[in-house]
Amino acid sequence: MERSPGEGPSPSPMDQPSAPSDPTDQPPAAHAKPDPGSGGQPAGPGAAGEALAVLTSFGRRLLVLIPVYLAGAVGLSVGFVLFGLALYLGWRRVRDEKERSLRAARQLLDDEEQLTAKTLYMSHRELPAWVSFPDVEKAEWLNKIVAQVWPFLGQYMEKLLAETVAPAVRGSNPHLQTFTFTRVELGEKPLRIIGVKVHPGQRKEQILLDLNISYVGDVQIDVEVKKYFCKAGVKGMQLHGVLRVILEPLIGDLPFVGAVSMFFIRRPTLDINWTGMTNLLDIPGLSSLSDTMIMDSIAAFLVLPNRLLVPLVPDLQDVAQLRSPLPRGIIRIHLLAARGLSSKDKYVKGLIEGKSDPYALVRLGTQTFCSRVIDEELNPQWGETYEVMVHEVPGQEIEVEVFDKDPDKDDFLGRMKLDVGKVLQASVLDDWFPLQGGQGQVHLRLEWLSLLSDAEKLEQVLQWNWGVSSRPDPPSAAILVVYLDRAQDLPMVTSELYPPQLKKGNKEPNPMVQLSIQDVTQESKAVYSTNCPVWEEAFRFFLQDPQSQELDVQVKDDSRALTLGALTLPLARLLTAPELILDQWFQLSSSGPNSRLYMKLVMRILYLDSSEICFPTVPGCPGAWDVDSENPQRGSSVDAPPRPCHTTPDSQFGTEHVLRIHVLEAQDLIAKDRFLGGLVKGKSDPYVKLKLAGRSFRSHVVREDLNPRWNEVFEVIVTSVPGQELEVEVFDKDLDKDDFLGRCKVRLTTVLNSGFLDEWLTLEDVPSGRLHLRLERLTPRPTAAELEEVLQVNSLIQTQKSAELAAALLSIYMERAEDLPLRKGTKHLSPYATLTVGDSSHKTKVRGEGTGVLGSLSLPLSELLVADQLCLDRWFTLSSGQGQVLLRAQLGILVSQHSGVEAHSHSYSHSSSSLSEEPELSGGPPHITSSAPELRQRLTHVDSPLEAPAGPLGQVKLTLWYYSEERKLVSIVHGCRSLRQNGRDPPDPYVSLLLLPDKNRGTKRRTSQKKRTLSPEFNERFEWELPLDEAQRRKLDVSVKSNSSFMSRERELLGKVQLDLAETDLSQGVARWYDLMDNKDKGSS
Repeated sequence: MERSPGEGPSPSPMDQPSAPSDPTDQPPAAHAKPDPGSGGQPAGPGAAGEALAVLTSFGRRLLVLIPVYLAGAVGLSVGFVLFGLALYLGWRRVRDEKERSLRAARQLLDDEEQLTAKTLYMSHRELPAWVSFPDVEKAEWLNKIVAQVWPFLGQYMEKLLAETVAPAVRGSNPHLQTFTFTRVELGEKPLRIIGVKVHPGQRKEQILLDLNISYVGDVQIDVEVKKYFCKAGVKGMQLHGVLRVILEPLIGDLPFVGAVSMFFIRRPTLDINWTGMTNLLDIPGLSSLSDTMIMDSIAAFLVLPNRLLVPLVPDLQDVAQLRSPLPRGIIRIHLLAARGLSSKDKYVKGLIEGKSDPYALVRLGTQTFCSRVIDEELNPQWGETYEVMVHEVPGQEIEVEVFDKDPDKDDFLGRMKLDVGKVLQASVLDDWFPLQGGQGQVHLRLEWLSLLSDAEKLEQVLQWNWGVSSRPDPPSAAILVVYLDRAQDLPMVTSELYPPQLKKGNKEPNPMVQLSIQDVTQESKAVYSTNCPVWEEAFRFFLQDPQSQELDVQVKDDSRALTLGALTLPLARLLTAPELILDQWFQLSSSGPNSRLYMKLVMRILYLDSSEICFPTVPGCPGAWDVDSENPQRGSSVDAPPRPCHTTPDSQFGTEHVLRIHVLEAQDLIAKDRFLGGLVKGKSDPYVKLKLAGRSFRSHVVREDLNPRWNEVFEVIVTSVPGQELEVEVFDKDLDKDDFLGRCKVRLTTVLNSGFLDEWLTLEDVPSGRLHLRLERLTPRPTAAELEEVLQVNSLIQTQKSAELAAALLSIYMERAEDLPLRKGTKHLSPYATLTVGDSSHKTKVRGEGTGVLGSLSLPLSELLVADQLCLDRWFTLSSGQGQVLLRAQLGILVSQHSGVEAHSHSYSHSSSSLSEEPELSGGPPHITSSAPELRQRLTHVDSPLEAPAGPLGQVKLTLWYYSEERKLVSIVHGCRSLRQNGRDPPDPYVSLLLLPDKNRGTKRRTSQKKRTLSPEFNERFEWELPLDEAQRRKLDVSVKSNSSFMSRERELLGKVQLDLAETDLSQGVARWYDLMDNKDKGSS
């Protein structure tokens, strides 16, 4: 049935006019009627179509009269016709209403808020108060109150900025002493609260509100620094975000609320209009940077975990816990894999489609982690684990964004978001999540870790973590929250550490605190000009093993050059405290007699309460369970996996570097020594302090020199963890307190990427001075072919005041032990292992209190030298015969590419290994470094089959080399062989060296004496400072002597050799055997 002409709805498409210029509200017949004023123009090509449309319309309307004709033919009355027409019109109206409702429902489903605003012809911010959404309520009454209070809030802000903020800015820096606010106006546009959401069902002692705020204001704030004629300011700002307001604790007295806490759950969006000199920040490149920096500042103040606390009643208890409460829990995020990612890489201008190089950003609040990049893969496998602190449930979201790594700008591949409340409900959530804004899925395993104050659970958690493979960091067993409150009676500081323009004499310090646990360090704010500072800050740390870790606290002046006090607290002390809490004063060491620090320390054990987890019943046996086992019930054969043949360390094990640090010299140091009450100006006695990777080194002191030369070498094991820096400080040695001469820092990433750095570094925080450092990255190589060459090079560049240089890096991975003997009277073992190489010793995790030695194992390093890839990975039987240990020992030779020495080896061929490709490092198990003196003695004297036999008096082995960088002649006496025995007993030989033609003590050197041997080994180094041209005019007289008797001062000459240095190649540094002769002959090589 068709619509009648008088119904009013719009005509069908066939009824619409074909000419767009015709009015649309005329009846269809009018369009077909020619214009009488057209002058009888002939019909165009569209005339036939218009005539056909008119006939069709006329025919349809004629069909409407057929029911009337039939009713008349049958003889029915007009009432039947009207009744039928009424039924048709009603049916048509109902049908149209249903169609409109369905269309509106579909559009509403697509975008509810947009449709509402379109229907009401107004913005969603201007909805009337009676319009509400399911979970957000309008609060126009609150906006009216804010509008009424807004002018008075502006007066308060003006007073706050002028009386509190401006003095703090002026006192923070001498260059800002003329800083002032010239204009503070909040404008006439107040902050608007778009919606309010109340969270019911939370804790009874608090009220939880979420305010959706929007501020588009005409604020104007101008500042001026008169000293530098600098004016800047802000004119207009937009801020949009969700502000959470917590009213707690609720009390039984006015005003019924003890305090108000406010913070942003997620970072708000910000847009600022700058004025004055800050107009430069409106440049597109700088605009986003400036807004980001300001948002970082806001995040440090008002975005979780930071919050603003406003106490409403005096003497409020537990203010620190309200300002920084304990986290609600910890989520362990296992970023496992992704699949079906989109391809973003294109080649040959898009003609060839490649893949992608995906990586993931994992974010919760201000906590952000970045995974490694998987090259050329659309189904990457990351297998990484991160731990995040959850502070608010509901509200916070886990966000994972996947990007394609590109040289210029990374391509977006998709994101997923998940409310942390779902993880709390499920305890363990393991699923594939679709990526929004792209294609593909990401595989996450999310575990909710509860915070327990039961120390008895710690051993259970440690046993579980021992069997969990986690990358890049090991899993945590607990968290520590440190509430730093205040300090008392800190020592005064002298003005020598400050710029000369500051006041002389004793000054009150600007104290700040550094808190460190292993390699994680956090800093407090600085409180200026007081020795009784109040910080009221909270710091949070993840702990892998609280039984062995320590909290190191350093109270320093704001310049970081002066330590005002220190404290080292073993965290095992917290395990015996009630509720794992210490709330007390702590006495500071290396400080004043009454200097102390007030802190509250709270430890909580991270416990995974899930039916999937089965903790082992026998402690000390890691690896006896499997997280992915389909049958987690204990006692079945499924729980006992087959005995492994090899260890399973992390992929980054044994790939660390050794950083060799050459501290060479300094220039233009400042003079700190004063005599006769400061009337006579002296020099300085400088020395250098180095700090890197948790280790500290110190050079020797050079007396009375402002341009000292140290020429010392230090070595430290490093990884490529981002953010590491080499801290270098120079001091003047004094009898009481050493004076500060400057500092500098070197980013470790720079050295690791380039492999070598040789620079003069300007010393900071002092008027003058610079330091010459040479840094070299040594990468362990799994080949023994270069060991003799490395030992020879190390002996040449070895300085007298430095420790013996390392030739190799030894890495040990202890995985497990089995069949250990039970001691009498014990039911369970609590084993641990101690590893010792030379003077270095390391200890594994303790599985309880030790009960004595269960067995030992000695592994000669010579076995590693003949092993494939210098690695042994197998079971080793303990010396007692009971018990075995599965371990991996891996040796890497440290080859220097920038030693400046061209060493020559006769026993091994030169290796062609390259340093062009270096793996990405992120730390690993404990390492043991060995300089391997036994290897040095064994390999240095390997005789070549081409060498001539020794003469009648024997031979002496020497290395002669001129070290041009230090302008020194270097001689190394390795040893002797086949010496002559004149009496019944072997001689007690030593070697004497004399640089002719001088025969005084200044050029004479002598080795140590060896007892009763014909083939002594010395390996001693001697140096003479002289220019190269002068060294080539000298002769070196080498005499091998022995004491005649115990009571006699006479020396028996066993043989000698005299070397003309003009005929000796001093640039090669080659070790050679020289034949010994008597006094009348010359030696030969």
